[in-house]
Amino acid sequence: MIPRQIYNFFAMATIWLLILVAAPASAAEKTIGVIMTGNIPYYREIHKAFTDGLAAEGVGHGAVEIIQQTPNPEPMSWTNAARKLVAVGADIIVSYGAPATLAVLNETSDIPVVFAGVYDPQGIGITGKNATGVSSKVPVASLLKNFKSISNFSSLGIVYSESEKDTVIQANEVKHLEGSLNFTSVKFNIKKSEDASRIANVNALFLTTGCAAQHCVSTILGTARKLKLPTATTIGGGETSGIILTIAANPQEQGREAAKIAAKLVRGAKPASVPVQHPKKIDMIINLKEANELGLKIPFDLLTAATRVIK
Repeated sequence: MIPRQIYNFFAMATIWLLILVAAPASAAEKTIGVIMTGNIPYYREIHKAFTDGLAAEGVGHGAVEIIQQTPNPEPMSWTNAARKLVAVGADIIVSYGAPATLAVLNETSDIPVVFAGVYDPQGIGITGKNATGVSSKVPVASLLKNFKSISNFSSLGIVYSESEKDTVIQANEVKHLEGSLNFTSVKFNIKKSEDASRIANVNALFLTTGCAAQHCVSTILGTARKLKLPTATTIGGGETSGIILTIAANPQEQGREAAKIAAKLVRGAKPASVPVQHPKKIDMIINLKEANELGLKIPFDLLTAATRVIK
């Protein structure tokens, strides 16, 4: 058995080795750590716009080094990703989605954090800390009113994760709309693909911005097709997989705005001096092909208002 003193020595040596390996190539170079959860298309689009935006701001390759972590959508993976970026001495940490952002803020109060793709920053308690960024909040009421015009559902399933605070907020928002829109809601706590088999006894499905659900969106939509359930969501990326109605903050705008904020911090600004941005560009994407296969008619005014129609 290895004595604790020797074990501690090697553990600290490993952390310092990581720091030395990740050290900037020059004194002027900053290190930006990025946490992008799993294989989620929306976050990939944000990240591409973010890196392009850094270059446009004059702090691209050569001015900054980007170290990226892609954890699985579960709490320990988010925590480990955050700890790694803290250990290598990132000057700024950029996080996509609420769970990754909260994980970083739980690990450090010193490193500035820039977030994007966070549904309700104030609601989950990250405003006022050493963080700023871009909210991705869109009105759930508008989404459901439009969804009602496509499918007059009476029972709505909500795909969320009880371990992701922003999805709980969205589920509660849906619950508050039951009376005014004349439906009942049923929550399905989805953390992995196998959980999709729990979906039953509803006639429409709303997917929140949950990372776990987006990670296994194909499985969820496969279940929805078998049950002939129309689907809607407040996060982009699932429209080509078969989600009928998507109303979401534009990912390119999310990435560009996050890059502008990160550039300010690279140049010395403090997060407290940079206000949280709210989405100005909202995408409404309609998968007409999927709607037709379910025998649903999309109202003409919705089609004309859509930013994209998949035929």
